[in-house]
Amino acid sequence: MSSEMLPGYSPSFKKPTDILRLSRRRSRSEAGARTALFSSGEAAKRVSGVRPFSPGPQRTGSGAVKRRNPFASLENTVTAKRRAESVTECFPQESWAVRAAEQENPGTVQSYPVEDVILGESLDAEPTAATKPQSPEKPIPAPEPCVASITYPADWSLKTRLLFTSSQPFSWTDHLKAQEEAQGLVLHCRATPVSLPPSIAEPKSSTDLRCAFQQALVYWLHPTFPWLQLFPRIGADRKMTGKNSPWAQDEALQQVLMSEWALSFTSLYNLMKAKLCPYFYVCTYQFTVLFRAAGIAGSDVITAVMSPTTRGIREAMKNEGIDFTLPLVTNDPSKKTKASESVSEVDDKLAPAESDEDESFSWLEEMGVEDQIKKPDSISIKLRKEKHEVKLDHRPESVVLVKGANTFTLLNFLINCKSIVAAAGPQAGLPPTLLSPVAFRGATMHTMKARSVSVKTRVLSGYKDQFSLEITGPVMPHTVHLLTLLLKAAQRGNFSSSLYTHEPTAVFNTAIHSQNVISQEIDSAELANCGLHPQTLEQFTQLSTLGKSSLRHLELNDYKYRWKC
Repeated sequence: MSSEMLPGYSPSFKKPTDILRLSRRRSRSEAGARTALFSSGEAAKRVSGVRPFSPGPQRTGSGAVKRRNPFASLENTVTAKRRAESVTECFPQESWAVRAAEQENPGTVQSYPVEDVILGESLDAEPTAATKPQSPEKPIPAPEPCVASITYPADWSLKTRLLFTSSQPFSWTDHLKAQEEAQGLVLHCRATPVSLPPSIAEPKSSTDLRCAFQQALVYWLHPTFPWLQLFPRIGADRKMTGKNSPWAQDEALQQVLMSEWALSFTSLYNLMKAKLCPYFYVCTYQFTVLFRAAGIAGSDVITAVMSPTTRGIREAMKNEGIDFTLPLVTNDPSKKTKASESVSEVDDKLAPAESDEDESFSWLEEMGVEDQIKKPDSISIKLRKEKHEVKLDHRPESVVLVKGANTFTLLNFLINCKSIVAAAGPQAGLPPTLLSPVAFRGATMHTMKARSVSVKTRVLSGYKDQFSLEITGPVMPHTVHLLTLLLKAAQRGNFSSSLYTHEPTAVFNTAIHSQNVISQEIDSAELANCGLHPQTLEQFTQLSTLGKSSLRHLELNDYKYRWKC
């Protein structure tokens, strides 16, 4: 049967390929007609000094030529490719993609100085030596990585969360046996360090490792209310809203709580003075104080660091006779000034003193016009001083450093200071939180929460197992170091961790000595019974080097540490 006899046959039917072929022929013919009507020679003859208009063929397919912009002039015509390359000259940090293209296809990408593009210089000229693309044989040098080390600096800030990741499983941290948990608590109470080999083949079957892990999670807290989260205290009002607080409206109960808190605080200070406690924290709803024993952080005396502070608390400390310094404000760190001298030094930088004001107006008396000029009174000068001093409040620069016997005066000041307890709000009447690595009077033993997870991560060849371990709670500095010692042995010298800092305590890494003062040798043998692992104690006796920053990322690769702040 012929095609004409088939049902539904249409003699005008054309295949899609035939339609596309006809469309291309039509577009080429129309482009030729337009070119003939608007020839460049005739256009130049009609109007002199005007750039010839040549629209070019329309974009009808993937291989068609892009139509030229009819509103562009010869002087400001820059292709998108060249414009992007000129921008990379202004922003070298964004030129990595262009440089990569140069290395893959040398000679295809050229960069031109921005001045040539802006001033309308010829883009077809030969690039100069300064604008020639780099040779593929000389790639852009990568930034130098952090130098690997067998140790890392001590971080005195408090952490709220630790997240460890590794290619080796963390199953050895799960489901501790009752005997292992009990043994870990006994090791902590007796301050018995556990010696582990550099690498453990089967971590899950290592009893010593699992007991040491339980030992590392223990911390001591006062006061304790199971239904309240007592760390962090700064900014914790939202989490405490709606929780039961029977002491809020009961003054007698508040006095009992503060009396017990004062006994616990004094007990903890005495332990530190006897070098049986290396350090502890006092966390109020407004500020945090870090007390460190003599011999810790390169100091031969007891030190206390408080942050953030306000002008009111600094004035109250000065009135109580507490000598302190502002280490981040004083220009000359080697100058050991007292509280009044430190505050007056800040005032001298920001506002003139009253005596200076009198001297500055002495020339008016010589001219005989002192009565016609109104001089600022002492109240105005004092207000200006207070204004500049208040600018330090709640900032890292407001950190206060107290040394030696003044720390005991600070202890009495904090016990008797009513402003360390909130008068209203969810934290009203609640004593500050005491955090310690060792037991003290009235303290309660707590353990941080640990949770291990295994996930599948995508890689080029498919999927691979990625394991993580999460630690939550008030993580103190000794806990971070002890956990890294355990993970170094259990994870075969390879892991990475993210450390989440309680930001108000990041400034505790500020050096307590000036750079030009060489600290004397510290005898760590006197701190042998302070409850720290020997390697942790060795790290904590060194000077603070992190400044106002804190560790954010720590990586161990082939038993070498790298870190970021």
